[in-house]
Amino acid sequence: MNIILMGPPGAGKGTQAKLLEDTRGLKQLSTGDMLRAEIAEQSPLGLKVKEIMDAGSLVSDEIVIEMISHRIDHADCVKGFILDGFPRTVAQAEALDKMLHEKGKDLNAVIQLSVDEEALLARIEKRAAESGTVRADDNAETLKKRLDAYKAQTAPILPYYEGKGMLKTVDGMADIDAVTAEIASILDGAA
Repeated sequence: MNIILMGPPGAGKGTQAKLLEDTRGLKQLSTGDMLRAEIAEQSPLGLKVKEIMDAGSLVSDEIVIEMISHRIDHADCVKGFILDGFPRTVAQAEALDKMLHEKGKDLNAVIQLSVDEEALLARIEKRAAESGTVRADDNAETLKKRLDAYKAQTAPILPYYEGKGMLKTVDGMADIDAVTAEIASILDGAA
């Protein structure tokens, strides 16, 4: 089972990905974590990535696709994977689909956690107030910037997956158990 979890910051992607890891044996893959791991391993790809990043440049889509291709061949991805934070553009989505198809590991579902932005802002502020420790991104101003970035950069690929009949939307504002149950229903239907 290979899926993409999409949604703005604070929608609950991390929580749901962890639950899917625990219940279905899928592996959550974050491109940022993968980049750091390649660099730490000092693999040929990692050395190339480090050089690019040290120069202040962005890692190309081709390198990110190569990195994902390499990563999904690891034993911990044998039951499938959850991509979080990638793809962000239609070009990335097309390249990802092509690579996955060539490997016989096509996507089973693209799940969007939809949220009400005002309620999400209130949720973040409440979390910051209750925890006593405030993360740098646990404030309304930072969240608004991240939401704007999501709308500008990532949301435009939703029609791509919708056009392929793969996009399923879940109410990310529901309680965790309800969101988990709805995702399970989608995955059971896609299996």
